[in-house]
Amino acid sequence: MALTPSFDAAVHASRRARVLAALESEGDRVVALLPNAKVFARNHDVEHPYRSGSDFAWLTGFDEPESVAVLRTQGGSYELFNRPRNPEREQWDGLRAGLDGAKERFGAANARTIDSLDDGLVELLSNADVVAWPLGRDNGFDAKVLAALAKVRLKQRLKIDAPTRFLDLSCILHAMRWVKDAHEVALMRRAAEITAEGHIAAMRTAAPGLSEFHLEAALAHAFRRGGSRRDAYEPIVASGPNATILHYRENDRALAAGDLVLIDAGCELDFYASDVTRTFPVSATFTKAQAAIYELVLAAQAAAFEMVRPGVTLDDVHNASLKVIARGLLDIGILQGTVEEVIDKDLHKPFTVHRTSHWLGMDVHDAGIYYRRGEAVRLEEGCVLTVEPGLYFRPDDTRVDECWRGIGVRIEDDLRVTAAGYENLTAAIPKERADIEALRSDALASGGAAAR
Repeated sequence: MALTPSFDAAVHASRRARVLAALESEGDRVVALLPNAKVFARNHDVEHPYRSGSDFAWLTGFDEPESVAVLRTQGGSYELFNRPRNPEREQWDGLRAGLDGAKERFGAANARTIDSLDDGLVELLSNADVVAWPLGRDNGFDAKVLAALAKVRLKQRLKIDAPTRFLDLSCILHAMRWVKDAHEVALMRRAAEITAEGHIAAMRTAAPGLSEFHLEAALAHAFRRGGSRRDAYEPIVASGPNATILHYRENDRALAAGDLVLIDAGCELDFYASDVTRTFPVSATFTKAQAAIYELVLAAQAAAFEMVRPGVTLDDVHNASLKVIARGLLDIGILQGTVEEVIDKDLHKPFTVHRTSHWLGMDVHDAGIYYRRGEAVRLEEGCVLTVEPGLYFRPDDTRVDECWRGIGVRIEDDLRVTAAGYENLTAAIPKERADIEALRSDALASGGAAAR
């Protein structure tokens, strides 16, 4: 039966109460509708593994497709439209909660079959003043709501009112999801622990002659062994010049002595993501050029860390990192001028490419806005962000000396904002150059994965 592994009925009931309280400020008769994610075909009659939409999972804990959650301020009710029990289909596809399970296990006051949704929407919208749903997220569901609205409007001569106001439910849900509660933080800490096991396993596995996908396999083994059912995103295992491709995904190149390996990978645990990048040498040590770039990126990350606390913005975090990178690129001779000129003229852009942070939670790029009316949003206690500066020098980039070409370095950690500053959820994964070189030397001395 589709039950979120970390499901806690009280946690989800509390969240629904918060959403209802927010909706009540919009009127006495508000109906909120939230459809779950769809099933997508992978090829022919094979489907991609199903995952509930993050908003839906956060609100309900219910992990079945073809389901719609309903909140009504009138009476404070929570209802589900979902699939009924079906022994024949369940023998093929697995158990369903059914209508009784929706009520008994998931706390719905009422449950109806998903096949009755069209008529149910007409009933729900009748005499409602406001209707809220994730506007523009699912064109098919938008059409269903608008079709129901049109039918309700035809009933006005029967003294039935139609909604006159519309709200984007995503705005309410995402504002709440941005700040993590204790339940969420515990899951994210454990996801970070599992991810640490995966990255360390991959660092120990690497050896000349192996493929990038052998390291991906080491990650996957550690993630599944730790209790993660799926990756938070498709892992990036990029060796040599592939590390200069931000979203490299082939993961099929042979590792060679002298290469760097950039791994950007994180597990998902009970819908909560970890997102970590580490860069390390296939050999026992970094080359002189690799070490110079690595230490620069590490120093930039440290400067960004120092900025993280309530009241600052992601722009502040990024700018702190960028100043260190600009100074470093000047010091090692890749750029000329002053720090101010490098930043004002974007001279660093060919090598930095991306910004330093994004929100993290149920989604890798999680719910939460970055700007409001042109002003950067300020960090609050409980929000989680990544800090991931990087430098990338394409192998064919003739603007830089040959010693830098083909080097790509990114270092990424997951930080929870606390009242005093931050908690680094992923601190257990080695990133100091001496620690990485010690780990790599030990792994190679013991024969590496190739000898096992």
